[in-house]
Amino acid sequence: MKTFCGRANPTTGALDWVEESEEYDYHQEIARSSYADMLHDTDRNQKYYAGIRAAVARVKARGEKATVLDIGTGTGLLSMMALTAGADFCYAVEVFKPMAEAAKCIVEKNGFSDRMKIINKHSTEVTVGPDGDMQTRANILVTELFDTELIGEGALPSYEHAHQNLVQEGCEAVPHRATVYSQLVESELLWSWGQLQPVMVEGARLAPPPAVTQCAGAHSVCDIQLSQVSPEQFTPLGPLCTMFSLDFSKPVSSAPQSHTSHFPARASGRAQVVLSWWDIDMDPEGSIVCSMAPSWTYPQPNAAPWRDHWMQSVYFLPTERSVVEGEELSLTVIHDDYSLWYGLQTDSQQVGLKETPLCRPCCTCHAHLVWNRPRFGELNDGRRTESYVRVLRSVLDVDSVCLSVSDGSLLPVFAHMLGAKKVFGLESSRMSKRVIEQVLEANSMKGGVELLEVRADQLSSNDLGGQQISVLMGEPYYSTSLLPWHSLFFWYCRTALAKLLRPGAAILPRSATLHAAAVEFQDLWRIRAPCGTCEGFDVSPMDQMVQRSLDFRESREAEPHPLWEYPCRALTLPTAVMTFDFTQCVPEQPINAQGFFPFVRSGSCHGVAIWMEYQLTEEVTISMGLSGDVGEQGACEWSRHRKQGVYFFPSPRQSLGEDGGGGKVSYSFTFEPSSGDISMEFNVASDSA
Repeated sequence: MKTFCGRANPTTGALDWVEESEEYDYHQEIARSSYADMLHDTDRNQKYYAGIRAAVARVKARGEKATVLDIGTGTGLLSMMALTAGADFCYAVEVFKPMAEAAKCIVEKNGFSDRMKIINKHSTEVTVGPDGDMQTRANILVTELFDTELIGEGALPSYEHAHQNLVQEGCEAVPHRATVYSQLVESELLWSWGQLQPVMVEGARLAPPPAVTQCAGAHSVCDIQLSQVSPEQFTPLGPLCTMFSLDFSKPVSSAPQSHTSHFPARASGRAQVVLSWWDIDMDPEGSIVCSMAPSWTYPQPNAAPWRDHWMQSVYFLPTERSVVEGEELSLTVIHDDYSLWYGLQTDSQQVGLKETPLCRPCCTCHAHLVWNRPRFGELNDGRRTESYVRVLRSVLDVDSVCLSVSDGSLLPVFAHMLGAKKVFGLESSRMSKRVIEQVLEANSMKGGVELLEVRADQLSSNDLGGQQISVLMGEPYYSTSLLPWHSLFFWYCRTALAKLLRPGAAILPRSATLHAAAVEFQDLWRIRAPCGTCEGFDVSPMDQMVQRSLDFRESREAEPHPLWEYPCRALTLPTAVMTFDFTQCVPEQPINAQGFFPFVRSGSCHGVAIWMEYQLTEEVTISMGLSGDVGEQGACEWSRHRKQGVYFFPSPRQSLGEDGGGGKVSYSFTFEPSSGDISMEFNVASDSA
């Protein structure tokens, strides 16, 4: 059965009605899941196995039968571990039906069907009794309900219900305990993702609106691979604090709670950001610990386990404040049943905290809703701003009529500051329009830019006061863009505006090139690699399920990833594979590009990294991918502002490089103007093939 889905095309801006299989969403969910990543997490698996063996042994030592409840069983791995460790029976709960079906296949394949029951329900719907899902309450509770923020997947309500309804009093729990750690820091890099900083435009200061700087910001956690943020990029202002612990062997409450850690400031500076992570003790003694700490906390950073399903968290304080070394501070975390937030007080402020608890952060300025965190970083990038300003200065004069086509962009403000006669800005939403209006008002430029909440293909000469556009500019940035080439929306806008352009009008950027390089990932390959066996258990039915969903569509497409968080080596030279000329309209016919890039380094080729570069002029290029030259051994430094595209190969391809006999990656790209899609194919072959 087919169904029509209305989908905003991020490249053309149009609403496309696409015929999709009724299973489309199902396959998307599986293809983008982290099941393989979790099973490749050897540290996690081994710690769970050790904790489960210890819990079963404790129950058996009391002369009891070991009955296990496994909430969020996934593949059934933890239940099979428990049965192998001597458990008598396992109830394995999995709410996602495709995963529950895969778990049944895996359990049967490994010979545990007679001692294990898969329950395809949410754990809060599970019943106990002679006619229930479970015959008796369990005396061992095994769970993997955690996310980067620990409680963001509803762990607390699930534990609360389980203790009330599904497990015995005094049950053994694996993990036994979770502990959340936090550290107060100053970091220009991290803070640039949370607040708009003053912008310098040829010596003039563009101030952020007070409504933005005084706003507590977005509530959502910033989860990142903190291992890729060097300790040189932040200054600790306090010790690593143990904020709170949860004992999962006892009843757990999902009610909001606050916890405070007191300490003297270790250094003077600006308190801006809280770094946070957690660990889990698999046993009561705390001898089996699985830690989410970033690699730079380890004596040997390279020995730190890598995982993407659990990372670290960055929390932005509502406002930055100066602290003095030795000053007594109180860092408070408050959590509800799904999320955490932080506040900082002096001890004198802490006295009244119980009467006035810290409010959940909520954006009131709209900027934190219009601009995501990488976008804040992009707007705060001084070198990037300088490039745009320099190019604008070269094309503007007192008669210039400018039109900016980007979402929530400061380019029209820059053009006004540089003396353009008239500046217009197209905004995709009333909210982004309001944010730019706040910037203008805060800098006494109200009316300096006329902001139009209208689509490019609907803009008329009347909207422009009968004037023709002499400078059309875009960053380009659009909130709907996911993959690098989605920003080609600028090209479609330029085409729609063709009749409103003066002859010889300046187009910024004037062109874009799509770049690609074959890469070897240090770790990211794990999210797409089949598992086969995990801790001695055959989990191949899960591999097959994921592959079927990938083959539905995903395996033929690239997917977005912020590659600065995922180290990789370029095995080929970065290559421009396709060019888009914005000085001309979008062509009616497809653009095709074929070729190859030879391997220049040996390694395992996991896929191809793809990014866009924008040529503002012949001399000035802005890259949304590589932010520096590739190192001698292939090390890559990526932009932190945009996500790059990654095309994963089904399995690693061996690269021999120049010294090993060559080899190459052949490619084929097709840009389809009618849809804005770019299709691609790659093939790895030796020179003799």
